[in-house]
Amino acid sequence: MLNVAELSVSALIIIVVNILLAITIIFLERRDATSTWAWILVLFFVPLAGFILYLLLGRPLRKKHLFRWDGRKDIGIDQLIHYQIDAIANDTFEYRNPQVEKYDEMIFMQLRNNDAVLTQDNAVQIFHDGVDKFEQLLLDIDQARDHIHIQYYIFKLDQLGRRIYRALLKKAHQGVKVRILYDEMGSRTTKKRHFKELIAAGGEVEVFFPSILPLINPRMNYRNHRKIVIIDGKIGYIGGFNVGDEYLGLKKQFGYWRDTHLRLQGSAIHPLQTRFILDWNQATNAHTIHYANRYFPIIPRKGTVSMQIVSSGPDSNFEQIKNGYLKMISMAKRYIYIQSPYFIPDQSFMDAIRIACLSGIDVRIMIPNKPDHMFVYWATYSYVGQLLEAGAKIFHYDRGFIHAKMIVVDDEVSTVGTANIDLRSFRLNFEVNAFIYDRAVSHHLAELFERDMLDCSELTIERYHARTVMIKMKESISRLLSPIL
Repeated sequence: MLNVAELSVSALIIIVVNILLAITIIFLERRDATSTWAWILVLFFVPLAGFILYLLLGRPLRKKHLFRWDGRKDIGIDQLIHYQIDAIANDTFEYRNPQVEKYDEMIFMQLRNNDAVLTQDNAVQIFHDGVDKFEQLLLDIDQARDHIHIQYYIFKLDQLGRRIYRALLKKAHQGVKVRILYDEMGSRTTKKRHFKELIAAGGEVEVFFPSILPLINPRMNYRNHRKIVIIDGKIGYIGGFNVGDEYLGLKKQFGYWRDTHLRLQGSAIHPLQTRFILDWNQATNAHTIHYANRYFPIIPRKGTVSMQIVSSGPDSNFEQIKNGYLKMISMAKRYIYIQSPYFIPDQSFMDAIRIACLSGIDVRIMIPNKPDHMFVYWATYSYVGQLLEAGAKIFHYDRGFIHAKMIVVDDEVSTVGTANIDLRSFRLNFEVNAFIYDRAVSHHLAELFERDMLDCSELTIERYHARTVMIKMKESISRLLSPIL
């Protein structure tokens, strides 16, 4: 047992350490004010636990040289970026679809801040049901001839995961190069040893930001939330579905799983492939991918859809995907449809939505009616409640769990990807979205949203004001913690 003197010394040490951490957060890390205050409150109200939480969740990421790949110069991406920036700035860029030119400021912003090349020859297939998405993915895997690159935040080896694994193992035995990259925190039940047959067959498996020791990971707060598949450098997938039985609606906790995912063909595969290689090379020391024509084949024109593949993460000083969201919202003339399982926006996003509402724009936001993370759910409830006052329409998805990350504006521009409307996706996670400049695709996504409304109940301002004292308390506590959720 510790005596009083020993306890006093321990308490003094904890207080001094917390003060030093607070000084570091305030003066050296340059966080935004809400995040700074949240961490200071945690450090001083729960000193020892707060110190441990800060070591695991609060330390800033060292950004220097996190993602590097010399192959960029071999595929000519840097030259293409400079050409597109100069051509748009000088008003000489040739848009195959004249309607896309309306969004040249947004395209220029994504080029300048994210190296997001505009491609104009893509075909897009939209999936909103997990069974359909994974059946098509398995078909594409079966037809692969050269390589399969798979990256998921969650890759579970349950019924669905084992089916995909068997398909990949078969292709590896046929000589197809198979690479799997998964996030350790998202796939916490999955271990590299589970892939020993694939590795023995010539496949490669890597883990993003693995733990130093079991349960000890100083970078656990910075997760790779991207979901990317590239097959033979010709077919790509991007969206919200991970690999797990719940994404097929097989988990009673969630019921039907509503998500949105895209299958791409066209030149957009090249930037998607580049993104995968950058993430892969960061995660590996032994199996670095070097440039080869096989990864960037000449792709015949597949369609007429224009798009940019935009990445964001804590390795950047710019919140690129959030900035794309804000630019879309600011350009709306008729409507804005938003689907996100988590809605914990920062002040800039809240202000953008309020301005749109007060300008007469039809703003509709769809969120889940059941939580998968309790604090996040009640924080979401508090934020959408505020927007009701400005005139936004809020819909609870009642059929099951909605996990889609989608925004559509005016049947003209849309985005689908991995980034939620929350501080974690904006600042802490590594994310990727497709920004699509196409009437047909955007209209289709808007129709899916309107169809989903049939499975929703509207959260009216009267219902929100009638919430119980207990719900108000849950909202207040969750909102206070929202900067570090």
